[in-house]
Amino acid sequence: MIVSLMKGLLLTLGRFLNPGTCVTMQYPDERPKLPSRFRGLPELQIGQDGREKCVACGLCAKACPAQCITVEGDEDETHRRYPKIYELDAFRCIFCGFCEEACPVRAIILKDTFELATNDNTGVYNKEKLLDLTRKRIRATL
Repeated sequence: MIVSLMKGLLLTLGRFLNPGTCVTMQYPDERPKLPSRFRGLPELQIGQDGREKCVACGLCAKACPAQCITVEGDEDETHRRYPKIYELDAFRCIFCGFCEEACPVRAIILKDTFELATNDNTGVYNKEKLLDLTRKRIRATL
């Protein structure tokens, strides 16, 4: 027991005297490196025509085990289906990826957004909020 205590104290002393081996991340300034398979907040994707890819088929809502997705479809004047209402309750989402797998047009993708802190307790992302996340990502890459 004393040997393990001495090993721990030597390790602590070594880290203290050699600050170059610091493993602490300065979070707001340094972003963590996320694994390639990380699943964060789902984002609605934008097609080449600048409109959302979603065709409001509702398969994502049916595949979701947490029942956190609500989709109501409608048609525009060209008879193209689009989601009139698309809501995702981030508090209920378990980030399983079933919605992404069920979508036939790859309109919803779980990206690396993990900062979900909010000042209100709703946590519901509507269609515009989910599309804004994608627009911000596109602007950041340009």
